[in-house]
Amino acid sequence: MTNINAALSGQFSVGDIKVNRLGYGAMRIVGNGIWGQPNDKPEALRTLRRLPEIGVNFIDTADSYGPDISEELIRDALYPYDGLLIATKGGFVRHGENKWAPVGRPEYLRHAVLLSMRRLNVERIDLWQLHRIDPQVPQDEQFGVIAEMQKEGLIRHVGLSEVGVEQIEAARRFFQVVTVQNMFNLVTRKHEAVLDYCTEHGIGFIPWFPLGAGDLAKPGSFLDQLSKRTGYTPGQIALAWVLQRSPVMLPIPGTSKVKHLDENVAAASLKLTAEDFDELDRLGHEAPETPGPGA
Repeated sequence: MTNINAALSGQFSVGDIKVNRLGYGAMRIVGNGIWGQPNDKPEALRTLRRLPEIGVNFIDTADSYGPDISEELIRDALYPYDGLLIATKGGFVRHGENKWAPVGRPEYLRHAVLLSMRRLNVERIDLWQLHRIDPQVPQDEQFGVIAEMQKEGLIRHVGLSEVGVEQIEAARRFFQVVTVQNMFNLVTRKHEAVLDYCTEHGIGFIPWFPLGAGDLAKPGSFLDQLSKRTGYTPGQIALAWVLQRSPVMLPIPGTSKVKHLDENVAAASLKLTAEDFDELDRLGHEAPETPGPGA
């Protein structure tokens, strides 16, 4: 496999921090159900250490992955993070395997930031994202404490996750929103209006579950034929399509294996023709959405 370099995806500035657009999501390096220690911890650490070798300098995690464990593995593998942007999230608590609940009380969000700082061994989090807006807490209270922590120097830049345009605009009254992390892929397009808003305003859009292709990857499909014609896998093509969809796109495919990581990053070298991009776009709109794994 040649051309394994995330820099081929192009660059984007998250606030004042320039990153290669193809990043890495660290949800899958923990145990089953996003719970507990990884099944193969040495391989998970090798995967993390491989990232800077192939140009991946944007890494996304959360305090709820494990919980805590993903952040700790990143620290063990990559501290002091030379040339890397480590983004984390808070406000989504865990009660077991695949169980998630938003908690947006201001005192809890502050607690989450301070503990993420401790686990990552940093004095400031370069990008901290509100993992979910808690519907039980006034959103202005959640945004207000985030703005306070940014003014205090605990957070450098702020992002949001799974939000609509109205929520982004409400948050922008309190702080600059530099990223939005919503589920998006070739066949999951419900957030296209959010993506278009982010594109217009220069906000980084972080699509989670970016390799999803659903039924488009079936044998004999256009995607399957394109795979045979180009020599790239359907997943790589789906990822290349996501990258080309917008210049603010920052996909973060995740894996706990070096082999799969190399395959994902190799997609940065694929540039789809306008005709192939448009046909995938059309088919993706017509296809049924693929359920996400949770994030």
